[in-house]
Amino acid sequence: MPKIAIIYFSQTDVTAQLALAIAAGAEQQLETEVFSYRIKGEDLQAGRFVNHALFSTLEACDAIIFGSPTYMGGVAAQFKAFADASSETWCEQKWANKIAAGFTSGGALNGDQSSTLQYLNTLASQHGMIWLGLDKTTESGELKLNRLGTQLGIASQGIDGKLHPADYATGEYLGARVARLANQLSIQ
Repeated sequence: MPKIAIIYFSQTDVTAQLALAIAAGAEQQLETEVFSYRIKGEDLQAGRFVNHALFSTLEACDAIIFGSPTYMGGVAAQFKAFADASSETWCEQKWANKIAAGFTSGGALNGDQSSTLQYLNTLASQHGMIWLGLDKTTESGELKLNRLGTQLGIASQGIDGKLHPADYATGEYLGARVARLANQLSIQ
């Protein structure tokens, strides 16, 4: 049974709503275990992310989906602290060949969310992971998936603290996509 982890930081809960959508999509796939972890303030000690149990859990997963709101054109400091702490995992390439994907949210229609997704992609690439983006064109299907047209991952816009319904549907889609691939790879 493939295990999928969703690791994210969310300040205003818009990114958390997107994480819930991704988890819901992944859980719709048969025989998939989903683990979600929201980065919290207490995970940071003297500016450094410290949670050894989390890294042990991630090592046992087949896929890791990274998420952060876009702040000033990049990931939030809390997520960056997690990424920096993953350097010990990187040294031993403990995440190599795992599936990776990413998501972000911003207050503006295009608040440089692509920069955040590029950072998440680079993080995954440094770990030797296999990046899985979206395979939906802008506003495709009746649910209007990928309404902001970002193929690298999910870019979303929070409106009054709420996730747009099309962004929620895109989250479900990405979660299901990652779960299907993880299931296919675990069978082989």
